[in-house]
Amino acid sequence: MAPALTFFSLIVLLFSVIIHEIAHGSVAYSLGDPTAKYSDRLTLNPIKHLDPFGSIFLPLFLFLISFGQGPIFGWTKPVPINPYNFRDQKWGILKVSIAGPLTNFLIALIFGLLIRFFALSKPFLILFSVITVYNLAWGIFNLVPIPPLDGSHILFTFLPEKWSNIKTFLQQYSLFLLIFLIIFGLDLLFQGAIFLYSLICGQPLPI
Repeated sequence: MAPALTFFSLIVLLFSVIIHEIAHGSVAYSLGDPTAKYSDRLTLNPIKHLDPFGSIFLPLFLFLISFGQGPIFGWTKPVPINPYNFRDQKWGILKVSIAGPLTNFLIALIFGLLIRFFALSKPFLILFSVITVYNLAWGIFNLVPIPPLDGSHILFTFLPEKWSNIKTFLQQYSLFLLIFLIIFGLDLLFQGAIFLYSLICGQPLPI
């Protein structure tokens, strides 16, 4: 991946993550929790969402060590929520957690189908392909059941009490597991995203 394209991919990733977080906050708001709204986090303004490590240091570090070739990854600050405000106390956390990945998959599906059914010029094909792949990758990443990723909240909603030791283990070693995932799992994650891209778009990735 050329450095210029990698830089452009960072912009796509940033807004994919922001939309993901807005989805969390919007669903929480619809369930009765105004925390994200009062924190001014239901906005596309990137300044409101940037995390010094996940939004700046980590992407730049990955950019440098890969000599601009990628894959590049990162995150923004999580949208604050207060689950005690939810009208649906049983399924509220699940609904909020799943909203982020579903939004990314929906974005990927929309742009992927545009690629599949329309003859796009090369610049638009590349643009839509980056949007599709990064939204697929971010959706997949967040379904991994490591706290604080959405997959952990989804898992914990259904995890029987007798398996609470699994929850304790994941919470206790979440930082190490997350670092391991970022270092050793990004390539596999993007391979999965590229495979889904080919299924949705009916063609190989053009970049």
